[in-house]
Amino acid sequence: MSRTIVVTGGATGIGRAVAERFRADGETVVITGRRPEVLEKAAAEIGARAVVGDAADPVQVEALLRELPDSVDVLVNSAGGNTDFASPDAEGDLGRLKDNWRANFDANVLTAVLTTTALAPRLAANGAVVHLGSIAGARGAGSYGAAKAALATWNQDIAADLGARGITSNVVAPGFTAETEFFQGRLSGERRQRLLEATMTRREGEPADIAAAIHFLASPAASHITAQVLHVNGGALTTR
Repeated sequence: MSRTIVVTGGATGIGRAVAERFRADGETVVITGRRPEVLEKAAAEIGARAVVGDAADPVQVEALLRELPDSVDVLVNSAGGNTDFASPDAEGDLGRLKDNWRANFDANVLTAVLTTTALAPRLAANGAVVHLGSIAGARGAGSYGAAKAALATWNQDIAADLGARGITSNVVAPGFTAETEFFQGRLSGERRQRLLEATMTRREGEPADIAAAIHFLASPAASHITAQVLHVNGGALTTR
């Protein structure tokens, strides 16, 4: 039986790879995002349904809810990114620094909190929630790393809340992943080489690598895995 999958930030990069992975199984996929043209184009190419909205805005999340299915088997919170790349330098300006930190918190934590909380009553028993984290949540990277660390901590709460219904909630934390909009054109060749050399596999991650991990955590094979952070980084960060 086909499941219903909702992917926030599903028009580009890792989110799109996730949507494509589930569609390859014949699942019903709904992708959300803030940019109508980009979202609708991706949906047409993937064979998904597009619902436009900003997952960090409570009013828009409520509007999204009216457009989303009555029952959802899998929610993937992929919306987010490092907003510092698009923010002015806050050096010496505490007001701007506050705005920059809040922007990363909104983009990477509130998007997941608001969407998951809104959809929780519609999540099917024995379903799954997967949030997109980052290696930065363990290694540190200013406000972005702090936001991803907060996401991983909050995941423990939501996993406990949903667990009695057989619903799992986990975080997949990518390392350096090529072919995404993450660096917004600011990745120098030198830094790219450093990130590559930090891996044990000596290759860049790909969106499909992350999508495969998310697909597994949303499968029946992972039904007893919850409240975890799964790092997918080619060994750039090791865990015990």
